[in-house]
Amino acid sequence: MSAKKNISIFWFRQDLRIADNPGLTKAIESGSVLPIYIYDNVNSKEYEMGSASKWWLHHSLESLNKSLKNNLSIYVGDPKEILPDIINNFNVESVNWNRCYESWRIQRDQNIKSKIEEQGIEVNTFNGSLLWEPFKILKSDGTPYRVFSPYYRKGCFNAEPPRIPIKSPSLNTLINDDFNKLTLDDLNLIPEIKWFKEMEDLWEPGEAGAQKKLYEFLDDGLLGYKEGRNFPSQKNVSQLSPHIHYGEVSPNQVWYAAKQKEDETGIEKDLAHFLSELGWREFSYNLLYHFPTLPKENLQKKFDNFPWKDNSDYLDRWKKGLTGFPIVDAGMRELWQTGYMHNRVRMIVGSFLVKNLLLHWHHGEEWFWDCLIDADLASNSASWQWVAGSGADAAPYFRIFNPVSQGIRFDPEGDYTKKYVPELKDLPDKFLYCPWEAPEDVLAQANVVLGENYPKPVVDLKESREKALEAFDKIRIK
Repeated sequence: MSAKKNISIFWFRQDLRIADNPGLTKAIESGSVLPIYIYDNVNSKEYEMGSASKWWLHHSLESLNKSLKNNLSIYVGDPKEILPDIINNFNVESVNWNRCYESWRIQRDQNIKSKIEEQGIEVNTFNGSLLWEPFKILKSDGTPYRVFSPYYRKGCFNAEPPRIPIKSPSLNTLINDDFNKLTLDDLNLIPEIKWFKEMEDLWEPGEAGAQKKLYEFLDDGLLGYKEGRNFPSQKNVSQLSPHIHYGEVSPNQVWYAAKQKEDETGIEKDLAHFLSELGWREFSYNLLYHFPTLPKENLQKKFDNFPWKDNSDYLDRWKKGLTGFPIVDAGMRELWQTGYMHNRVRMIVGSFLVKNLLLHWHHGEEWFWDCLIDADLASNSASWQWVAGSGADAAPYFRIFNPVSQGIRFDPEGDYTKKYVPELKDLPDKFLYCPWEAPEDVLAQANVVLGENYPKPVVDLKESREKALEAFDKIRIK
């Protein structure tokens, strides 16, 4: 391959797929294409990927490279330096990418775009990861929505419908960067301590895995989704969030594949609810785009004065799933073992952290960022602010999930809880979510010794609830 060959660059980012990839398709229409991925560990700063995300990324890139016939060139460092080097080695006609919406990426990309265009090289950017871009969904006065329902029903539904997915382009014109000797393994994304064994058994990162997961859900999980999604032992969850986050499947593909179910009997409410969950993801990106301090600052400023506690023991027990509240502990252990947590349980453990333990939502956001395979800055920030009561369209702070009644209601047989808290598997259902209330003989029969093989409750539920409400009263605007 001669170095000076007219090419287009396609820069993969959060769009690790071939089908319905507008930027890749555009680049391929131009002729020879150099597909690249840059692991940016410079501009990301505190938003560098967590351990679970890196594990997923490694396998997703591995899958993508196979799809590209081993033509994916991989780099690590600052794209502002790497892209000019690549351009130096080739006759580049255009650089193409799909847009990202995190503040640090927007600033970086604008800088890169202007520098490349100064060289007379065309830069093409596309929407490859959202149904509706944030700058297109605004209220009639031009301001952004801060409440989900009007955002979704008035804003999105009155906008242009989502783009119809585009087919996979031909991959016959791909080339490799012979000047670059870096390999995927050189990124060192796989942790040295092999804690991810269960994740390997549960997940199939990559475009093929995403399509498989999508159609499994549509065939077996969509019917009954509206109610079933609240029960962690049921199959009515899509588990598509990591695949969508890395762009192994586009929200457009998911949206239109789901809508093909419209004519099925009894599916209407389930389908509408599933589509609205895609809408919530869009709303999270809308918030992050218009309020870029979302990951760090309370959207409701009165929470700046909230009297959060500083208790490292509470936090440590929460992280390890040793709070003494079985549904909370099950969720935190599921997170550690699988890189994922059921959505209903995410709300329960989130409420417990910020209300019963009175610990700042930042602690939860940071732990989820490191442990979740679907760690997404927009969704993670918006969801933690929602559960803390400090965000846009937030759950009111005084809505405090009771982990006992939540367990009884949403895991009545205890299948989920006993799976992740096996030390309680022989406890009668009556006491599963409140083992501290079980008589000594019942505990002994179930081989449970509170404070030894299962912890005593970290806080008193009633007392901690009252303290949370007292704390909220201190900041409530009269």
